[in-house]
Amino acid sequence: MMIKEIYDLAIRMAIKADLRGEANVQRKLLKARERFAKLTGDERADFDRETLVNPYSDTRLYVKDPNRTVRRVMAGIDVEEAEIITAYELSKQKPVDLVMGHHPIGHALAGLHEVMHMQAEILATYGIPVNVAESLLSVRVGEVSRKLNPVNHNQALDIARLLNVDVGCFHTVTDNLVARFLQKLIHQKAKDLETVEDILKLLRDIPEYRQARKDKAGPTLFAGEKSRLAGRIALTEITGGTEGNPQIYEKISQAGVGTIIGMHMSEEHKKEAEKHHVNAIIAGHISSDSIGLNLLLDELEKRDVEVIPFGGLIRVRRYQKNARPSRKVRRRR
Repeated sequence: MMIKEIYDLAIRMAIKADLRGEANVQRKLLKARERFAKLTGDERADFDRETLVNPYSDTRLYVKDPNRTVRRVMAGIDVEEAEIITAYELSKQKPVDLVMGHHPIGHALAGLHEVMHMQAEILATYGIPVNVAESLLSVRVGEVSRKLNPVNHNQALDIARLLNVDVGCFHTVTDNLVARFLQKLIHQKAKDLETVEDILKLLRDIPEYRQARKDKAGPTLFAGEKSRLAGRIALTEITGGTEGNPQIYEKISQAGVGTIIGMHMSEEHKKEAEKHHVNAIIAGHISSDSIGLNLLLDELEKRDVEVIPFGGLIRVRRYQKNARPSRKVRRRR
């Protein structure tokens, strides 16, 4: 595969898995192209043209040649200076063609807040009025934008440039994959999920979460009681950048949601969930990120790309490696 093919594959998979619906996302891309067509002067020159094909601002490539062939990648949850130097050193033994990180770096980090708007539409699918969700979310989007503004976004990328290491970050694209994965699983097992404890047991059977439990970072109940009825289950903070506005739990409760599943939760969010009687299960941050990245990496391995996990990734394959008969076996048949 070429680097660009990996990137394009990730975007296609993410759009297909997007909880807002594939058709909805495609309409947004079309509107972005229509807006761009009307721009002139500096506005047109400064426009991020990547948004015309990629609706996720926190997913980007930082490479010299996107048409470079990839035979070996190093993939991790967090790719910073140390991980880039490690990839460079390992390349002396056997070339690493691309370093794939999950969490955003560079201008993908600076644009993290831009993907948060998708949370409002996801919340609307659970019965929360979209105007209310958008209003509350806009406050939080501003907070995240201001918080990220002074960050040294390009520090790790400068190291990559000096060492000639190609890097890409795949954030919301793989968060979409784990969100859809969990949604399908919960739908399939809905009849068995009577209590909050039932949900915890279901999550703990997933390999990444099982390993995370051994590392003392597995699925945990942050708000509510295990013995309580689960009620309606919502995935509210699995994809869409980062945590939304804590005031949303009042609206979640009013919409008839009994239990939410997220990746991580601040104390302020926890208190609001408890205040409004919402059970909050935190599946685990790095382990959830690992599921999403693994689903993408499986597709690369199927295309004969070697994957070296690092940077916190809990690597789990969901296909039988080398299951297809070799060419030699086929000739004998």
